[in-house]
Amino acid sequence: MPLLSSAAIFSPVGLGVVLIGLVIIWAVLSLPVYVAAKIVTGGKATLLAAMGATLLGPIVYFITVILAAFSLDVIIGFAAAPVALVIAFIAWLAVYKAVFSTGWLGAFLIAFIAAIVFVIIALIITALLGPAVPNGFFDVKSF
Repeated sequence: MPLLSSAAIFSPVGLGVVLIGLVIIWAVLSLPVYVAAKIVTGGKATLLAAMGATLLGPIVYFITVILAAFSLDVIIGFAAAPVALVIAFIAWLAVYKAVFSTGWLGAFLIAFIAAIVFVIIALIITALLGPAVPNGFFDVKSF
């Protein structure tokens, strides 16, 4: 049984809760990018820039992967999807490069360090919430 019905989610209060939840998730996901950018740029990065990159990066990635996959499918066929993923990742790096005024290596390091910081934060949150959620967030039996 779902926690909230679709009618509850689409109510003004439900939409407000969803919106607040999305903003909180966005802020939390921006923290690893912020930490990584601070390290790579020598402290010049701001949290606002990291939030902008965290918002813009996936949008650019999604648009690029769709356009590249459809465009390349005509040219290279079945290999279009993996090539489109690489092109989209480079586009995401271009967002980091532009937002943080760094080179390609700096953009890659921001992405790499942010991934490591994200894993560390996830492990800490899991360790802290483990006793509260003994079966994990996703109980396989519920699927």
